[in-house]
Amino acid sequence: MRHGSIPGSSGRVRPLTLLGDPVLHGPCEDVTEFGRELSGLIDDLFATMYAADGVGLAANQIGVPRRVFVYDCPDDEDRRHLGHVVNPRLIDADGDTVRGPEGCLSLPGLEASTPRFDRALIEGVDRHGEPVRIEGTGWFARCLQHECDHLSGTVYPDRLAGWRRARVLRAVRRAPWGAR
Repeated sequence: MRHGSIPGSSGRVRPLTLLGDPVLHGPCEDVTEFGRELSGLIDDLFATMYAADGVGLAANQIGVPRRVFVYDCPDDEDRRHLGHVVNPRLIDADGDTVRGPEGCLSLPGLEASTPRFDRALIEGVDRHGEPVRIEGTGWFARCLQHECDHLSGTVYPDRLAGWRRARVLRAVRRAPWGAR
């Protein structure tokens, strides 16, 4: 990203993949080629995330089964974290397990109290193949864990149990997009 450029300003908004689509439920493939196509995908992810008022978006949420996600997410102290990660790996997640509201652009309009660790450490590379290491706490840690889950084929209802899971799945069936 050039200094002063706005992420996603050259990208196009793509349709979101909704819960139930097979691309959301399988592991994504590592990125092996770095260049114009990957940069375009990252720009499209930013444009789509901003258009949907999200704070993070994984490539499979726009139908591309590659290990890439973008984020523009505050932490609990309202500091802004902005970037992207290619081939991310969740290296460490620890601290208190915190139950908090979690939504997803692939489950529009739904939210559930989901347990996540209060700290997360991600390693991967950027669009040029340069190493990146991102540590987050609080809300930002939740975002990092959520997006890494997507790339492994996990959506947040998979982390729920009992009545919380039943309630979200019932809401999915009732949602206009869930009846597809």
